[in-house]
Amino acid sequence: QVQLVESGGGLVHAGGSLRLSCAASGSIFSIYTMGWYRQAPGKQRELVATITNPDNTYYVDSVKGRFTISRDNAKNTEYLQMNSLKPEDTGVYYCYADLRSSVLYRGDYWGQGTQVTVSS
Repeated sequence: QVQLVESGGGLVHAGGSLRLSCAASGSIFSIYTMGWYRQAPGKQRELVATITNPDNTYYVDSVKGRFTISRDNAKNTEYLQMNSLKPEDTGVYYCYADLRSSVLYRGDYWGQGTQVTVSS
């Protein structure tokens, strides 16, 4: 069984920084793409950033230059460094991983979500 556990959310003032972490554990053969989504109140979940293996990255336009996604393959962990935070970054952030958990199965796994609140 695979689990993704997130940490690092919280409350920060505009202009501040937070670092989210997402650690995958359990039966893991290989991890392919990892990424972060977020969902603001009353809005649809949106893709924030992804990182492949090897490290090709993608960012939604609204976070380019402010957020950095990275991963530590030895620890099966991904990170999202968020700088210059804005109130519109507020939401629940979800990590995901496209991974192979057995010879026969590959799929997407999700974390439980962590709240990020940016006050103005």
